Amino acid sequence: MMAMQDPGRDFGLTDEQRMMRDSVQALLARVLPRERIRALDEAGEFPFDAYEALARDGWLGLPFPTAMGGAGGSFKDLAVFVEAVSWHSAQMASAWLTTAIYGGRQLLGGSEALKAEIMPGLLRGETRLAFCLTEPHTGSDAAAIRTRAVQDGGDFVITGQKIYITCAHVAHHLAVVTKTEADAGHRGITVFLVDARSPGLTIRPLRALGRRMIHVNEVFFDNVRVPAARMLGGRGQGWSNLMRGLNVERLCLAAAASGNCQRIIDDARDFALERTAFGRRITEFQAVAHKFADMRMMAEAARALTYRAAEMMDAGLDPVSETTIAKVVATENNSRCADMGIQIMGGAGYMMDHDMQMYFRDARVGTIGGGTSEIMRGIIARRMGL
Repeated sequence: MMAMQDPGRDFGLTDEQRMMRDSVQALLARVLPRERIRALDEAGEFPFDAYEALARDGWLGLPFPTAMGGAGGSFKDLAVFVEAVSWHSAQMASAWLTTAIYGGRQLLGGSEALKAEIMPGLLRGETRLAFCLTEPHTGSDAAAIRTRAVQDGGDFVITGQKIYITCAHVAHHLAVVTKTEADAGHRGITVFLVDARSPGLTIRPLRALGRRMIHVNEVFFDNVRVPAARMLGGRGQGWSNLMRGLNVERLCLAAAASGNCQRIIDDARDFALERTAFGRRITEFQAVAHKFADMRMMAEAARALTYRAAEMMDAGLDPVSETTIAKVVATENNSRCADMGIQIMGGAGYMMDHDMQMYFRDARVGTIGGGTSEIMRGIIARRMGL
């Protein structure tokens, strides 16, 4: 099944972007069919085959500069790609984002030697990354992290704990946010690339409501040694590196939510057009038709805000408010659309045999991960001078 045809969905896209969207959706339809997604989700297994297929077609190189072996794609290209992948599977989009954006953006701060070591395997899909920031006592307040990195000769020794780390269980390397100066606030933050097989490093999977295919983990660091050469950026410069990546992260989260909104609509529409009640298709009842109208408005608003933010970034602007607004609107609309999709499908939508319940579970984390909606609103208000 492909998405409902709608000329508005092509407006503003280049021929290459339309081809990119159609190509990646056709690829995923072959290598990750619906029944496979459901089976992997139920088993809590990572979509290795689909991830490697994306790598073979060159998609892991999309956000990286050509000097690093990447494709040098624009931010608009990135938004179109993530939206297209998430239309097929929001979890597949997260699997790609974890390495290509969350871990990969930190790799940009590494030495040329470190990039040369990691990038070839990353682009081939053989080297996966995860990003370790959140801790049991610090989520949104990133400057308050407690994980310490203490210098010992040419190494640093890391001690601490991270939590809710996506895909850490399948990562080869972890981009770990630490404090190298304990009482220096954000000025004491340093990021290291840590081999996931390092002695003293333990990864423990967690059980979550959704996103079971790419589930989250606890990561424990018990005197884990990492060479100083694996520092991603200068000592104490981790905060600025984190801040530079926020627009990209929020853009991608908005694009993923936008794509999933449309998938929810398409699946609910296919069901509703076949479902009858009282001798009529249920879409003929205003209560159902208006739900679809509301879902369509939410999806269009999410997509428009996402594309606008991407275009501003491509123009060289720093659209903090715009990426933040896009993230809030898209993720909140995604969760609402999933809830309405279940309501339209009734008992069928609530059953584990249909995908709608998975969309509902997966969408709920969108307003939490990457900065809660409450934190995002605070950022927007501050940008307004309040």
